[in-house]
Amino acid sequence: MTGFDVVALGEVMLRFDPGEGRIRTARTFQVWEGGGEYNVVRGLRRCFGLRTAVVTALVDNPVGRLAEDLILQGGVDTSLIRWTADDGIGRSARNGLNFVERGFGIRGALGVSDRAATAVSQLRPGQIDWDAVFASGVRWFHTGGIFAALSDTTAEVADEAMAAARRHGVRVSYDPNYRPSLWAGRGGPERARETDLRLARHADVVVGALGLAGKGPDAGRLTADEVPDALAAVAALLPGAQVLATTLREVPSAGVNDWSSAAWSAQTGFRTGPRMPGVHVLDRIGSGDAFAAGLVYGLLTSGDLDLALAYGTAHGALAMTTPGDVSMASLTEVEALMAGGSAHVRR
Repeated sequence: MTGFDVVALGEVMLRFDPGEGRIRTARTFQVWEGGGEYNVVRGLRRCFGLRTAVVTALVDNPVGRLAEDLILQGGVDTSLIRWTADDGIGRSARNGLNFVERGFGIRGALGVSDRAATAVSQLRPGQIDWDAVFASGVRWFHTGGIFAALSDTTAEVADEAMAAARRHGVRVSYDPNYRPSLWAGRGGPERARETDLRLARHADVVVGALGLAGKGPDAGRLTADEVPDALAAVAALLPGAQVLATTLREVPSAGVNDWSSAAWSAQTGFRTGPRMPGVHVLDRIGSGDAFAAGLVYGLLTSGDLDLALAYGTAHGALAMTTPGDVSMASLTEVEALMAGGSAHVRR
């Protein structure tokens, strides 16, 4: 298949969800697929109706084929998946697993990933023909810091892919999406920021841009008054970026979040998205990726930053109302919320 609207590069894991329970006491789990970069193209396909594909690698065994089946259910094209031979026990390569508790009240969400030595972490430059991928008419390419953090080689693959996208005139977005567990023992937040800044220089749009503001794990704790200066500081580091965007979240409890967004562009300067205080949260995992999907949709279809922020903020809020990493919202629901819709029953 050719002519994808958006292609993403990233890991797709199986998420094991104990529902309202705890991982350490669970007897049953519901299984979803998920991954920071993948979640974006999944939302763009299922909610926004764009043609999307994911570039990833999976081990060719029943677990990998389950991940493929879930991806297919999400409508994302699987023709760009690289399949790795199964050695029977996962000694040479395996598929990633992610156990996630949603959190409740004073107990925050918890993720326990099992993703070392996965097939996708072993991708190397030169293994994917990026010129062939982008010559087919792709309009947008998305990747991020989770994929880049999987190994030293994945950062180079991301660099290779983003450079190829730029050569073909494809718009590029990047989400730093810092994960302490992926950088532990490998340079921590300083090396993560160095890697993210190097890769983000290829990007037209940086989502989660506050992660590059030099605050490390505390970037998300900036006050609203500090955000404009922080984005301006990132803009000075990334002179080629057209848009820098971020979600803004206050967390009174795991079940109630104050939710908004902000962005900077060379054309409009600093902008803020809709404010949504007191959003009731069922599962916050993936809401930032849902924001990114709405932002990309708005920029790709209208070019209007204010509208893109509204799409992203509304889509992210709705993603928090359903379980799993991936959005279950419809475009009609997103636009109704953007227009001031409520939670009243629709009949």
